[in-house]
Amino acid sequence: MLKQIKKSFGITSLGSTQGKQIKHFTPTQNSKNISKTPFWRGENALRIIPLGGCEEVGRNMTVFEYGQDIVVLDMGLQFPEEDMPGIDYVIPNIEYLKGKEKNIKAVIFSHGHLDHIGAAPILLKKLNNPQVIARPLTLEMIKHRLEDFDKGSSKKLKTTYIKTLQDKIDLGIFKLSFFQIDHAIMDAVGVILETPVATIVHPGDWTIEKDPIGRDVIHYNHLANLKRPTILMLEALGAINSKTPVTEQEMLGNINKLIGQAPGRTIIATFSSQIERIKQILDFASHTGKKVALDGFSMKLNIELATKLGYIKTPKGVIIPVDKAHDYPDNKIVIICTGAQGEEMAALPRIIAGNHKYITIKKEDTIIFSSSVIPGNERTVQRVKDNIYRLSDNVYHNDIMNVHASGHTNIDGIKQMLSEVKPDYFIPVYGNHFMLKECARIAYGMGIRKDKVFVPDNGSIIKFTNQKGEVLKEKAPSNYVFVDGLGVGDVGEIVLRDRQMLAEDGMFVIVAIIDRQTGKVKGSPDIISRGFVYLRESKDLLSQTRKKVVEIVEKTTGHGTAVNWSYVKDEIRNKVGDFLFAKTERRPMILPVVIEV
Repeated sequence: MLKQIKKSFGITSLGSTQGKQIKHFTPTQNSKNISKTPFWRGENALRIIPLGGCEEVGRNMTVFEYGQDIVVLDMGLQFPEEDMPGIDYVIPNIEYLKGKEKNIKAVIFSHGHLDHIGAAPILLKKLNNPQVIARPLTLEMIKHRLEDFDKGSSKKLKTTYIKTLQDKIDLGIFKLSFFQIDHAIMDAVGVILETPVATIVHPGDWTIEKDPIGRDVIHYNHLANLKRPTILMLEALGAINSKTPVTEQEMLGNINKLIGQAPGRTIIATFSSQIERIKQILDFASHTGKKVALDGFSMKLNIELATKLGYIKTPKGVIIPVDKAHDYPDNKIVIICTGAQGEEMAALPRIIAGNHKYITIKKEDTIIFSSSVIPGNERTVQRVKDNIYRLSDNVYHNDIMNVHASGHTNIDGIKQMLSEVKPDYFIPVYGNHFMLKECARIAYGMGIRKDKVFVPDNGSIIKFTNQKGEVLKEKAPSNYVFVDGLGVGDVGEIVLRDRQMLAEDGMFVIVAIIDRQTGKVKGSPDIISRGFVYLRESKDLLSQTRKKVVEIVEKTTGHGTAVNWSYVKDEIRNKVGDFLFAKTERRPMILPVVIEV
């Protein structure tokens, strides 16, 4: 198999790492969720069901269903928000697909960013490993992610490599084809799904590069010639961006200028998926006699994959191990690293914190943030910038110089796509609800009727027949599935609410030993406080609390009658809670422990 892949794409054998286990999850919300066997099974209609990506940035996954046949596009993750303490990431809920695993003709992946492939190791296994379709780099990244979770699991994948954009694949009733797009990672691809009632056009994540390096400007007029009616599903992130996009030429020119003039080392923090940009920096370093050190596991892995696939050719002798950087003059060293989003274990935050084994930032170093801020990471990135500014006198980012070209378009790009494709129906996707609404407003301004535009929520079921399109009242389950360590879905809403309470007011444990015969507390109740008050500085409050516990126990245990210990615990929890709130205006989580002797 590896020989066949190598023959077609230049792929060689890849390493793997030990991975994680997963647990079962049962959804808990969505009052109007559909039943296990929906009334439309076998109906001659197209149904489009976004299971994620239409109320947030990330967690992208869409189901396309026609009769008995199902095709899935992407399986992404969402990074946790500030009100999700302890959560590693969030993935789509696939309850809708339970019992339909055999109907899934394929899972198509548009590109290799984590918000599109991050949930694949978990969800592919739960769906009995259906056929996976993607371009070579995307598939190899998915394989490595599977190996990280479960060693050997990538061997179970049924893979179909997209060899060229002219490939056509029959997936039951669906006819799959592809088109070229621009995005911030190699091997991104647009998807066309033709069905008997409509043709879906979905670029995935995309932009329109006006001044590309080494390739032609992409136009989409040919998509207007597809079988009608056409449904354009378009990423909506650019609907709130009116700025003129930074071109690749301008961005790369600025980076090269900064590298060439740097008085000391140049440290460039960027996404590990920016393979083309890293290649361009390597070429410039080769021409100017500089050495490049790559730092960050995902950075090294992606460059290794792209090199093995033949997508980039690393100039000989340019890349050096990061531990050899001190062997060269500072102004001859370029370090390209991960961590521009402030990820705790990535390279740049470790360098800033002084925890990196080989790199310490100097005042004369030039630091370049060649990345945009992922929504939700604003505060983390700002802290990283503040700390970098304390360490270096030469810091550059897009707020002061164009050193990053986004992989996402702007309002003008959306207008251009709409005018070139001329869709019969329009569905904005991939963004928060307000972004989707703004994208719909652009469509109205382009002359698309409101009854031809559908703004979905996660779980919306949009049905198309020969006569019309409509959003059904029924919804598919789409609530968050949280991943925490080895657990998938075992942290539900109740557990998350407990974590939020612990984060806000802490925990207060009361241990009372009670004489079974007399119903009285023996000795003084023990108290453990975590995140509420410091015991040594709150002796008066603790003394009053202990007296309160003794009073509550004596009132609730009765006089020689059978004791309801659950009632005793509830009384301690409620009345001590009220007492502490009256004294502190804080309400910690109270855990009473009653021991009979």
